[in-house]
This record gives sequence, C-alpha cells and structure tokens, in this order.
Amino acid sequence: MRSDDTIFAIASGHGRAAVCLIRISGPESRTILESMAGRVPEPRRAVVRTLKDPMTGEPLDQALVLWMPGPGSFTGEDQAELQIHGGLATRAAVLRALGSLENCRAAEAGEFTRRAFLNGRMDLAQVEGLADIIDAETEAQRRQAMRQLGGRLGNAAEGWRESVLQVLALLEASLDFSDEGDVPEDLEAESLQMIDQVRGEIGQAMANRSGERLREGLTVVLAGPPNAGKSTLLNALARRDVAIVSPIAGTTRDVIEVHCDLGGLPVIIVDTAGLRESADAIEQEGVSRARARAENADLVLWLVPPEGEESAPPPARRLLRVGTKSDLDRTSWDCDLTIAAATGEGLPELIARLEEEAAALIGQGDAIVTRERHRRALERAHGALDRSRAMLVSHGPLELAAEEVRMAARSIGEITGRVDVEDVLDRLFSSFCIGK
Repeated sequence: MRSDDTIFAIASGHGRAAVCLIRISGPESRTILESMAGRVPEPRRAVVRTLKDPMTGEPLDQALVLWMPGPGSFTGEDQAELQIHGGLATRAAVLRALGSLENCRAAEAGEFTRRAFLNGRMDLAQVEGLADIIDAETEAQRRQAMRQLGGRLGNAAEGWRESVLQVLALLEASLDFSDEGDVPEDLEAESLQMIDQVRGEIGQAMANRSGERLREGLTVVLAGPPNAGKSTLLNALARRDVAIVSPIAGTTRDVIEVHCDLGGLPVIIVDTAGLRESADAIEQEGVSRARARAENADLVLWLVPPEGEESAPPPARRLLRVGTKSDLDRTSWDCDLTIAAATGEGLPELIARLEEEAAALIGQGDAIVTRERHRRALERAHGALDRSRAMLVSHGPLELAAEEVRMAARSIGEITGRVDVEDVLDRLFSSFCIGK
C-alpha cells in the first residue's frame, strides 16, 4: 500500500442505484479532474459537468463534481468526488477510465481512512468510532460511535498520556539533575501524587464494561430441557422462522443466533440444544455447547415447560425463570414470567423485561472504553504505573520506576496511535469498506 499514489473507489452501495459516489484522493486528483471534467470547480462547491474518457474524449456521464484541496479534506490530501448516475454500465465506464490513468489505482480496503489517520486528520480511536458508525445497528450503538468519532476516548487518553509524560519528566529530572540547586527535592512525592490521580482515572474507565457490551451486543441465551419452547420463543422474538420447531426432542442440536433491537439496544438471542442426558454423540456436543454459551452469557432465560420434571439450570451470571406454554393447564409456576410463545401471550411483558435487563447491563452509553483493545492497553498502563508507584514508595531504583512510567505512556499512546502500531493498523483497516 503506497501513500504517494492517487487512489479511487466507490464510496456508495453496490448494485443499481440512482446515484453512485466515486472518491478520488492523492496528488494527481486535480489533474484527473481536469482531464475528465474540464475546468475544476471552486472548492467544496458541487457543479454539473460532462465526464469524458481522458484517452478517447468519449462522453461517459453527466455528473455532480466536487473539488476539495488538501489539507482541508477527509484524507488531508487533494480530493475529488464524482456523483454519477448509478447504472452498472455507467459506473463501470467511469471506473475503467480512472484505472487507465497513470499513477491512479483502485484503493485498498480502508485506505481512505488510513490516509486520514496518517495525515493527522483522525486519531486511531476516532477511526474505530467511524468503523462503529458504519456497523451500528441500533440507536444506542450509533450514539456511542458518535462520541468516539468526536474524540471522547482520544481526548481522555491524550490527557492521561500527557500526565504520565509529565511524571516521566519529573523522574528524569530527579535522576539527571539531583545535584543542581534549582531542582526541587520533592519531585518523587509530586510524581507519586500524579501517578495516583492517573491510576484512579484509568481504573474508573476500566471498571465500566458497558461500552464493550453495547458495541458487541448483549447476549441472551434461551436454555432449558428439550421441548421447553426455546425455538418457538426465538422465532417469536425474531418475528420470522429462524429455527425448526418440532415435538421431537433433540431437534435443535447447534447454536442459532438472532440479532435484535430492543429499545434501541443491541441484543443477541441465542437458541441452544435442550439440556438432557443423551447417548447420541451429536446431541451431546450440542448440549455441551449450550452449557458453555449459558455460562458465558450476560443473561439466561431458563424456560420451564408445564410437562415433565424440571431439571436444574446451568451456572449463569444472571438467570430469569420463564414458564412456557402458559396456554396449557398448570396449577403452579415458580417463575419470574410466564408466556405462550405460540399465541403471543406474555411476550410484551417478556420483551419489556429484556429491555430493562439490557438497559441495566449496558447503561446509558457513557463508557469510554468500547473495545477490548482499549482495555488491554489501559490494563498494561495501569500495571506499569502500579509497579512504578511501588518502587517509589519503597525508594527503589528510580531508573526502573522511570522505565515503568515510560511503558505506561507507550501503552496509553497505543489507543490513539501515538506509537508504532503498524500491526494494529493492518488488522483495523482491512475490515473497512473499499471506498472508506
């Protein structure tokens, strides 16, 4: 991936459409625009131009053309946009004309956003916020992604990093200039005070896990004995037939997932195999997977059917007992809720309860940490600050204490990309759309 090439890509959806947006970015953008559209318009002003093949002069389309000179563009480079008609033949002709030009090539996945990062238009946390906006499926996810794109985490991380670098400066001053008369004697005590403040703020940010839950979605597992009504409930919640429903025990043998939007919050409903002892090797594997998913789920709905003996639920972080098939006779029910998924009885109450549980676990979307990568970086920084503090308190070697502070600053810098994070960039940008 070269950064001195001029790149182009479709930035709108694929397939036939009314309008197709093509982005161009790089040092040859102005020349390309002149060769295809004639006179370059005023910056950031859309004008209608007839696009022509620069090799043959053949008219290709009438389009809206925009010119955005760097560094005030998304990528920080000279950039142009062509809003052409969205027919497949028109799109193919314009892309073919662009690809025929020297030093102009099709962009790789995420290359536009990568250039924006490398040119200082966005930090790495904002890049992740942009990716989350593209992937957001619920209103709460969209709001959280907007906060990330706005720099909430990046600003906090830069504040922590600056404080840690200030601590490092104090320790190095104490090391290198301790014999100078104008260097205060209490630098180590001041360093301890600043370390404690940063440690506290980082620890508070790490303690709130709701951001990761909101981004990934709350996992709700439907568990219970065979024929408890798990698949019927999954179909009712999904409002479509996603699981096979049968009176034959052991029909569901694998895990089935459905993504739902409950009150603006993302919830993943998981149907599992009925929990029972079985000699069937395939059903045994399904039961094993069901127990594993239930143990790791945020919430387990333990379905209690009216017939047969009730078995013990699996270990779970949080469990709600739901009586099923309430349209059948049942003298007593020791459950939190009762439903009849086949008729819809009790479903509004169950959905309302799920929304309450999701809101309680996810919160109001006020978390700073939204990815495991952020958490790992902060954990490394917090651990390094802990070790540095212990050395300072015990009057250990200042050189080692300073090195731990330096490692803490490096770990925090990984959040915004203020260190060498080439491997992180490759993994991140490869998940983007080609034209983003």
